[in-house]
Amino acid sequence: MISVLQLGRLDYTIGLELQKKLVDLRKDGRIGDVLLLLEHTPVITLGRNAKQKNVLASAEQLKARGVEIFESDRGGDVTFHGPGQIVGYPIFDLRGFAAKDGRRKTLGVIEYVRRLEEVLIRTCGDFGIPTERVAGLTGVWTEGGERSTKARVPEQGKIAAIGVHISRGVTSHGFALNVTTDLTFFDLIVPCGITHKPVTSMAKELGREPSVEDVEHALSRNFGRVFQSQMLWLPSLEALFGETVGVPLKEPEEFRKLHETGEDISWA
Repeated sequence: MISVLQLGRLDYTIGLELQKKLVDLRKDGRIGDVLLLLEHTPVITLGRNAKQKNVLASAEQLKARGVEIFESDRGGDVTFHGPGQIVGYPIFDLRGFAAKDGRRKTLGVIEYVRRLEEVLIRTCGDFGIPTERVAGLTGVWTEGGERSTKARVPEQGKIAAIGVHISRGVTSHGFALNVTTDLTFFDLIVPCGITHKPVTSMAKELGREPSVEDVEHALSRNFGRVFQSQMLWLPSLEALFGETVGVPLKEPEEFRKLHETGEDISWA
């Protein structure tokens, strides 16, 4: 069973603190697997392999656009989160998911990432957007070439990014799906260090703005199918454990860097 929580819009530091608390609880067996679905206020995050040159905007430009910048304990380079983008944080114990080959009881990190990509591919497909993987890269892209005899896609666009961290078999961070995101924010960075492919969104591909809530429900359904689990929507964090988890109401000033030992894969 995977519990699903819709959290609305959160500051990035609040999301990090919440993940940390839930990961600790999952490691201790005090909660089951949880999928957090949310949006962030505008923020640029730097992964462990981030290159400063991939932040193109100055501090003054970032301030003018209301964009914060943080270091993160995920792998990878530079990415953006903001309104209109669904961020999913699965807090899963991979030891509870069998590998596809049936020979291992624990889901490996690469197969876990492939499953996240499959969830995103199916979700985009539910809205009529054909997407695919790109060899050698992590994430999901719109299909290049012809969609039909009447329409062409001039080039692939990256519609979803993935970046995970795994510690003692428990996952954190996850994916970011551009739904109605203001894509001009990506002009402030070189997204994931990739210069040869543009960023796109569901709204741009469809020519209309889909409901973020509808996309969240599609994501939940596809998580259930891909991870072969029942999905349980919860009304609040308290419903997860019957008590509060002490999530701060204000951002801790010192909370800027997280360096926890574990495996990670980049946002890419």
